Amino acid sequence: MFLFATIPWYSALMWFAVLGGLMLINELTRLNKWVALLVFLVVPAVLTVTVWTKANGEGSSVGDWFHWAKVYSSLAGCLGFLAIRNSKKLAANKWALMFPPFILALNILEAVVRDFQCFSLNGIVGGITVIGGPWNIMNGVAGLINIITITGWMGIFVGKGKRDDMLWPDMLWFWVIAYDLWNFAYVYNCVSDHAFYAGAALLISCTIPAFFIRKGAWLQHRAQTLGIWMTFVMTFPTFVDTSKFAVKSSHSTTALWVVSSLALAANVGVLAYQAYKMAKTRRNPLKEELYTDLTAYKKVAAERGEPSHHGASISQVAADR
Repeated sequence: MFLFATIPWYSALMWFAVLGGLMLINELTRLNKWVALLVFLVVPAVLTVTVWTKANGEGSSVGDWFHWAKVYSSLAGCLGFLAIRNSKKLAANKWALMFPPFILALNILEAVVRDFQCFSLNGIVGGITVIGGPWNIMNGVAGLINIITITGWMGIFVGKGKRDDMLWPDMLWFWVIAYDLWNFAYVYNCVSDHAFYAGAALLISCTIPAFFIRKGAWLQHRAQTLGIWMTFVMTFPTFVDTSKFAVKSSHSTTALWVVSSLALAANVGVLAYQAYKMAKTRRNPLKEELYTDLTAYKKVAAERGEPSHHGASISQVAADR
């Protein structure tokens, strides 16, 4: 196949099982804060001492600096978002609401650094075949653009309802798609033999709920599914490496060019659209929400109970709750 080597029927079924499992656990952690604390704090703390530090050293496919940074940064995001969702004081604090864009940008930057690093690598790295090349630079640039196009953090608020999700009206579908293309290209470039699950299944597991289950909560879905996956793969690295369900990359340079080109093109497109909206609306995305005239924005912002063409008043949000 173009992207991957052979995909046996049982690996295809397992792909859907991974997708469903990530979505199910994400929903359970949305439903109850104590389940979330168990999944994102208690279990990782125990595994750090009992499994991870002993099994994931040098030579392990998840023993490099990136995987260690990713597991804890993703879990930090889960816990930080959980705190915002369950504290009116934090939900009303503009400094606390800088945490979501900060942890998102940090996670993207971690991958960008790794992409640039892999440009000069060729061969087996931690048991994974890495083929460095211009595609790493292209996708690293796409990741930096993805950070630049993060907008509207000051409009983040906690929605009303049983699950109190953290909603971000200005983070719309076109940015999410550009992120997905960039992140898949990163995984395919740098951890190619994990891309079948850690690229495709993981990204789809947060995009589906963001588009069809709880719109506006993409970052929350992304952090939680990533935290769940990283906990799993740090505990069972052989699942993606040597188990019967493992699916290897095709290691095609053509595929590397294509996925990185798509990622760069998509993110340049979002950047161009952002520049157009800034010029047309005279809005400053560092100070206010940018896409307030779009229907997709209005549908999420309506839950805030404020006029959609104005930025969210954090103090008013807290008062309303």
